[in-house]
Amino acid sequence: MAARPLVARQPNERLQTLIQEAACSNAGLARRVNMVGAERGLDLRYDKTSVARWLRGQQPRGRAPGIIAEAIGRKLGRTVTIDEIGMANGKSLASGVGLQFAPTVLGAVEQVCELWRSDVGRRDLLSGSAVAASALVEPSRDWLITGADPQVARTAGSRVGMPDVAAVRAMTAALVDLDHRFGSGHVRPVLVHYLNSVVSGLLSGSYRESVGRELFGAVARLTELAGYMAVDTGQPGLAQRYYIQALRLAQAAGDRAYGGYVLAASMSHLAAQLGNPREIAQLARAAQEGARGRVTPRAESMFHAAEARGHALMGDARTCHAAAGRALTALEQAGPDTGDDPDWIAHFDAGYLADELAHCHRDLGQAEPAARRAKEALAALPESRTRRRGIGLVLLASAQVQQREVEQACHTGLRAMELLGTVRSSRGAEYLDDLQQRFEPYANEPSVREFGARLELQAA
Repeated sequence: MAARPLVARQPNERLQTLIQEAACSNAGLARRVNMVGAERGLDLRYDKTSVARWLRGQQPRGRAPGIIAEAIGRKLGRTVTIDEIGMANGKSLASGVGLQFAPTVLGAVEQVCELWRSDVGRRDLLSGSAVAASALVEPSRDWLITGADPQVARTAGSRVGMPDVAAVRAMTAALVDLDHRFGSGHVRPVLVHYLNSVVSGLLSGSYRESVGRELFGAVARLTELAGYMAVDTGQPGLAQRYYIQALRLAQAAGDRAYGGYVLAASMSHLAAQLGNPREIAQLARAAQEGARGRVTPRAESMFHAAEARGHALMGDARTCHAAAGRALTALEQAGPDTGDDPDWIAHFDAGYLADELAHCHRDLGQAEPAARRAKEALAALPESRTRRRGIGLVLLASAQVQQREVEQACHTGLRAMELLGTVRSSRGAEYLDDLQQRFEPYANEPSVREFGARLELQAA
């Protein structure tokens, strides 16, 4: 006599409701699931009996739940998550989706597409997900020791060519420009929906080896941008997942240089926001080691500047100044012409480095050089870089507070507040809050009271 299961299966009412909403028969759903599976290189042979078992509560294994969700979503014309079809089985972003550096290209595609689907479908869950700087260090180790992916070409699905890659790059450039001008609060929803609705289909298509490498590189850039926007909208737990996946996609592209950039420019800055200076320096050094001989002097400069930030937060002035010196030397070697640099590092110029060094001097309590570097950064920034100019003004005001130039600091802080008030940016708000805390010893000064009142009014 066969043993009975210890826990009786419960009918999958969520799936039943969606099938009814989609006006789809069991056999029709099975056909759609098999078609989506074929696009992903899977030979699925589900039929109406399989769907009946799912409705009785059976949980299909492996990638099947995600494929079923996508098949129903296509019929409904919207994103459907595995939780909505009753097949999450405890799996959510809180349980690790997006936190792994997948060992295979197929696994990387599956994981990043699930991250995008979950981001669109369960924004409330994502916004509260926890973040730990240690979760960034392990993927950086995997990136350091993992060999190149031997092949990324695919033969199943719709044909993808270089015009599709060009479209992804053009969309990235447009979104970057909008983000600089208006802040991520206005732009990130557009980006995430584009990733989920368009880019996921490209990754699941068919492409030659050369096209595939370029596609993974373009998608890595866009995924990193989504992580940056998550930081700027106050979702660091979500940002770390996007950064990890951007690192893995860069590996699939065969682009060690951009992988180093993700570590030094993205992950290390997230660790800085979380107050983990040791991890900042570790990630920056991992970037230097893993991309050695693969990057231009401009990128090397940025990697060393990131390391300097970590040492400054640890209060190690000597090591910070040594790393900063290497950053300055490397940028001098790069010169003003960015023609030899990839587009993702072309923005890193003397003004950007001055901004990084202003942070270092501020954190070391060195007011005079902090003010000097902040002014250099502001002089180099174009008017279109609204958020960064606002942050640069906050850095200058912080240095002025350290120099006890309180009234001047308030005046500078008000200019920063005006700029940052025109963008939707959590990072900008955090910088202003930090400045207000620095004013606390001078709380009775009229200019400080005015600054606090204006900040409170803007936040209302």
